[in-house]
Amino acid sequence: MIRSSPKTGSGQVQGGIAHALELLQNKVEELAGFYGGGLDFNQMVYPLWSARDVLGHLVFWHESFARNLKDASEKRKPNPLKGSLAEVNRQSVDSNRGVSIEELIERLRKAQEIINEYIFDTSISLIPYKQGSRSYSRLEHLEVVTSHIGKHLKDLNKKLCPDQKTKKS
Repeated sequence: MIRSSPKTGSGQVQGGIAHALELLQNKVEELAGFYGGGLDFNQMVYPLWSARDVLGHLVFWHESFARNLKDASEKRKPNPLKGSLAEVNRQSVDSNRGVSIEELIERLRKAQEIINEYIFDTSISLIPYKQGSRSYSRLEHLEVVTSHIGKHLKDLNKKLCPDQKTKKS
């Protein structure tokens, strides 16, 4: 697993970020492993989303996090997602329909590599999330993303692997 070293800054804050990053890296790999399991990813998980759609949604948001983090680190004006949460979530699914599971996993891992590279930049105080929403600290953003992936993984396991005990995700 790729892992950057914390740069200078408050040891406690950077240590918290390192731990949160490790949790996120593990969750990303758990998600990638789930989609490598040969299940029927056309099964519906939510009323309008299949398992494939859920992956497209998560990749879309992960790429947004990586892009906004990189922009903040490189002193470019971030361009957070625009629209209501429902509109952005619909876009997250629609924009990735027809993309293979393999390509989505590759994009997820690429976004994670960008996060790994830039998350320890102490010059970043806040990372934009979505226009009209509050921004998050580096640590908060890691925690929110890990929780988001975990929630969907739990639902995916429940729907596609109902005979197995659902892992705590």
